[in-house]
Amino acid sequence: MVAQTLSNAQGILYIVATPIGNLEDMGIRAIDILKTVYRIAAEDTRHSGRLLQHYGIGTPMLALHEHNEQRAADEVIRLLLQGRSVALISDAGTPLISDPGFPLVRACREQNIRVSPVPGPSAAIAALSVSGLPTDRFRFEGFLPRTPAARISKLETLKNEVVTLVFYESSHRISHTLEALLQVFGGKRLACVARELTKQYEDVFQGSLDELSKLVQAGEHRQKGEFVLVVSGASQEQQSTLPKEALDLLGVLTAELPLKQAVAIAAKVTGLRKNELYQAALNLGR
Repeated sequence: MVAQTLSNAQGILYIVATPIGNLEDMGIRAIDILKTVYRIAAEDTRHSGRLLQHYGIGTPMLALHEHNEQRAADEVIRLLLQGRSVALISDAGTPLISDPGFPLVRACREQNIRVSPVPGPSAAIAALSVSGLPTDRFRFEGFLPRTPAARISKLETLKNEVVTLVFYESSHRISHTLEALLQVFGGKRLACVARELTKQYEDVFQGSLDELSKLVQAGEHRQKGEFVLVVSGASQEQQSTLPKEALDLLGVLTAELPLKQAVAIAAKVTGLRKNELYQAALNLGR
């Protein structure tokens, strides 16, 4: 795809990060942008209204959330094409990270409208930075599926990942998610539970999944608020072992074929699961 020149006659869509708890984490540039744009597209206008009031920002808002995302995106595009700049904010943290906004940004890119980031708080990065777990490589997974079966199935595809894993979770599912992690990853896997980051009752616990599950279950107050779970990657001992013949076959196939095709052929020949073969192939590559 050939890059195209952006028109100066168009407005700019600013992706503005906002505090995840402590209002004093708002950036100076973010405040200036929110004061000067034509409109602020907010996930929840009532929630964001408190932030704007705190900083004396009087810019009108329009709602852009998961239930009206396409319609609201069309309205924002119309304003941008008229030369009016708009700022997108979510309830907390960086927009689009497990929050609405992707269709809008994609539409702007398709119409060659400038999109500019105003970086700032992110719950995932904040939790990772204090977790005490490896930060050189990590994989952000957002929220796990709601249903128990789907949650377990998703975790099964991740249990052999060697990179640090980062999840978001809500108060009413945190216990169930820890139980699922315990079931699939085993009780010895190191992890970190970060609760209510930057807020008055911030808690950050590190330990084995077995210890963390018991800790959260021990007190109702530890099951309230917004959570980030950081889980260490699988050690060599924790990774599933495949027969040497299967690994040898994967080595030959991946040297000659695209990864997915190599895994598909290996699965047919060995009768082993594609997910396990795929992870093994990735580990061979590393």
